[in-house]
Amino acid sequence: MSADAPAVAVVTGAAGGIGAAVVRALAASGIAVAAADLQAPALEHAALALACDVTDPRAVEALLDAAEAQLGPVTVAVSVAGVLHAASYDQTTDDAWRHTFAVNADGPFHLVRAAGRRMAARGHGAIVVVGSNAASVPRAGMAAYAASKAAATMLTRCVGLELAPQGVRCNVVSPGSTDTAMQDALWADGSARRRALEGDLASFRVGIPLARIADPEDVADAVAFLVSDRARHITMHDLLVDGGATLKA
Repeated sequence: MSADAPAVAVVTGAAGGIGAAVVRALAASGIAVAAADLQAPALEHAALALACDVTDPRAVEALLDAAEAQLGPVTVAVSVAGVLHAASYDQTTDDAWRHTFAVNADGPFHLVRAAGRRMAARGHGAIVVVGSNAASVPRAGMAAYAASKAAATMLTRCVGLELAPQGVRCNVVSPGSTDTAMQDALWADGSARRRALEGDLASFRVGIPLARIADPEDVADAVAFLVSDRARHITMHDLLVDGGATLKA
């Protein structure tokens, strides 16, 4: 961000969970936030609430136009919108695969492209895509989700390389198990939370070394750091916020 420009952010997937926490964290740092979701979110911390289907590139361009018309030049863009269709590879339907990629990979591409063009022309900006630690660790029953998040992660790093000369930084925040509605839907029985914490040998999954499930605010704080001037020399980075579950530096 530039010190002489107003700080304006666009956050997709802002209606709840990690997205709503990101809106609160950015607003608390003095950024005017345009919060977007399929239905315009009712968030008291947002300066502007808009409806946007991230799978539609024209809708994302219109989102950026509306945010800039009402709040000023967008200096921060955060892609949080995501879906999870949990199923084994052979039970994953074509529709589920396409929908997963439309939201989790196409959606970030549309936002990164729309925001990146505007930021590059002005010579500054910060973009963060919220991915998943599943992008770098195989997960049983999550092939479509993991593949889509891996695509979004590499997209962000490649765009970060292209935008670096224009002073635009692009980073990824990759959560692990986080206390959200999406996570609750994945945990079908009462023992699922314990298995996430302790590990599950049957699914080849290690536990969480810090022995806690993340709060959405844990992820939002990482996003807020990466878009701030404190992270001015960080780009193309994938920041894992998973309590050590990935066992990766």
